Amino acid sequence: MENPKIRFKGFTKDWEQRKFSEFVENVAVRNREGLELECYAVTNDRGFISQKEAHDDFGYMADVDKTAYNIVPPNSFAYNPARINVGSIGYYAGTENVIVSSLYEVFQTADYVEDGFLWHWFKSTHFPKWIERLQEGSVRLYFYYDKLIQCEMKMPSLEEQKKIGKYFDNLDHLITLHQRKCEQTKKLKKYMLQKMFPQNGAKVPEIRFDGFTYDWEQRKFSELYARSSEKNDGSIGMDKNITVATMQFKNDVKVSTTEYLKTYYTFKLGDIAFEGHQSKEFRYGRFVENDIGNGIVSHIFAVFRPIQEYDLYFWKYAINNETLMQRILARSTKASTMMHDLVTNDFLNETFLVPSVKEQKQIGAFLNKLDNLITLHQRKCDELKKMKKYMLQNMFI
Repeated sequence: MENPKIRFKGFTKDWEQRKFSEFVENVAVRNREGLELECYAVTNDRGFISQKEAHDDFGYMADVDKTAYNIVPPNSFAYNPARINVGSIGYYAGTENVIVSSLYEVFQTADYVEDGFLWHWFKSTHFPKWIERLQEGSVRLYFYYDKLIQCEMKMPSLEEQKKIGKYFDNLDHLITLHQRKCEQTKKLKKYMLQKMFPQNGAKVPEIRFDGFTYDWEQRKFSELYARSSEKNDGSIGMDKNITVATMQFKNDVKVSTTEYLKTYYTFKLGDIAFEGHQSKEFRYGRFVENDIGNGIVSHIFAVFRPIQEYDLYFWKYAINNETLMQRILARSTKASTMMHDLVTNDFLNETFLVPSVKEQKQIGAFLNKLDNLITLHQRKCDELKKMKKYMLQNMFI
């Protein structure tokens, strides 16, 4: 009999084919007595979630006739028959009964089935194939309990089920841990971007490194940067083309001729370019600093080159800080179709509070370290997700 490609040591017995009708039981019971139980819903990404936690998305569940809801006992699965195809299934591991919409199917499993094992099987590629095969309907497709019990799966011993379930639980825990650390570091960075730069007329920031006491100096941008119109002389190829939006080298952009590359501006390390697309995050467009190396950029961008000693990373975060730059860009841009155009002279006449280069270096290094931590946690999270996907494909059959 077929067995998975990857198994824990010590397990050699063949997996057995099981019908869901053998090991699941419909436990959906209407809350006819109107018991004051907490309302829950099932989301695609978070599974079971209380109505209190999800009041923004599920506010309609408040002040409702609770007799119309189904009771969910501890250690139960529940799913929305109309949204199971997008992963709307959850497992309730609480200790008290809760209630969900009567539209939901609620079921439990037999003693020889490890719920953690089954939960991760639901998240593998096997269950969606059964849904696609058995769901029915015209305008909207449904997958009711009578369809669920027609599903089949291959199942190992209870001991092996527990090992597999625990393994994926640990992976999920690690993924959540790195996601949480990533989000916490992003919040810290956002906070520090607000507190490490002077605001509201102040001459110094609220948070400062020891040893720095002088006021930051008011400087015109014309003292800090000059508009650069240096064109590519043809010696820089498309392999050094920089995408301003993501600040990455991107060589897959098609150009008509080699001569057209000569219309591109040189974009050196430390240069800044104005990207005028309006967004929720950047109301009047934004400046982006080149922190990846010398290259070229399309002539549609306004490029400015530093003319005084500066710290690369300080200006990376300062020039892209919407809190600091919004008013400046509001006064030095003009609206056009879907974006804003920079008025160079107006921008260069605007002022900006600047610390000493020594203090710039401290601030820049700190913020860059936070970015590195964010990248580290995000990369680790992505690696774990890839590993989980691979193991889901190879530890189930």
